[in-house]
Amino acid sequence: MDHSWLPTFWAALIAFALFVYVVRDGYDLGVGILFGFTRDRALRNTMVKAISPLWDGNEVWLVLVWASLFGAFPMVYAILLSAFYLPVTLMLLALIFRGVSFEFRYLSKNNRLWDWGFFLGSLITSFVQGMVAGGLIQQLPVAGGQYAGGAFEWLTPFSLLCGAGLAIGYTLLGAAWLVLKTEGDLRDWSYCRLARLLLSALAVLGFACAWTFAAQPQVANRWLEARWLILFPFSGVLASLGLWAGVRRRRDGLPYAMAVVIFLAVLLAFAGSFWPHLIPFTVTIEAASAPVQTLKFLFYGAGIAVFPLVLFYTGVVYWVLRGKI
Repeated sequence: MDHSWLPTFWAALIAFALFVYVVRDGYDLGVGILFGFTRDRALRNTMVKAISPLWDGNEVWLVLVWASLFGAFPMVYAILLSAFYLPVTLMLLALIFRGVSFEFRYLSKNNRLWDWGFFLGSLITSFVQGMVAGGLIQQLPVAGGQYAGGAFEWLTPFSLLCGAGLAIGYTLLGAAWLVLKTEGDLRDWSYCRLARLLLSALAVLGFACAWTFAAQPQVANRWLEARWLILFPFSGVLASLGLWAGVRRRRDGLPYAMAVVIFLAVLLAFAGSFWPHLIPFTVTIEAASAPVQTLKFLFYGAGIAVFPLVLFYTGVVYWVLRGKI
């Protein structure tokens, strides 16, 4: 039986898990960032209630991404960790401090310390994830299947811009989630920030795209060859208009749905720009894939058991907890 489709299957499955992580954990990281922009205790407590039943489960998808990458594409896993060891370590520390702060703010009399921890942990995690994405887009130096750059190769003005852009994007998701899940003062407070967050996110995204096309001729050539890629930015523009309309008409469900479509359009445009590379223009899906026997083992275990189970569980949880808090 021909198993040549397995590397592509695993690349697509990892991309799907990454998308689910971004739009799920993205909103609770965004709520954590918004948490730092108000001192109103009632608003802060409602923010926490809006994400408290779900935030732990959202991070499961990040674990699935890294575990699947380790099993299906060990070369890519090794290159990414070698290149981004410092920012990934910083992100893990921020996630730990964020989780501790989230729980301890209920138990400690010194809420100020843990409130700052929740805010800074969310901001640093979001910013680092964006920097990693920016560093990856810039093309990592790879030689002989190994990372060939320095410890700070990822630290550039472009990666800092991407870090700021993803933090703004997550904050947009967070504000849209609060509109979806809350009522009263917090809903109104979130509505007031959605339009500015949308414009800021689009401005950073536009600048990052322009830089990428100018600095990387391969990307520009790819878009000239595969003109169907224009469908993704077009979809993003339509979703942005839909989000704007949802804000103006106070349609609570529309902003978050449209923000998810925007993120999906960006992810698909990113994947299409570098296809079939996992490390842009240096490591392809076929070159990086594990042996066929490993991919088959993963497929019958994680592919048709673990992933569907987690997806089913996630769907049930969100269905049970649907509606306003």
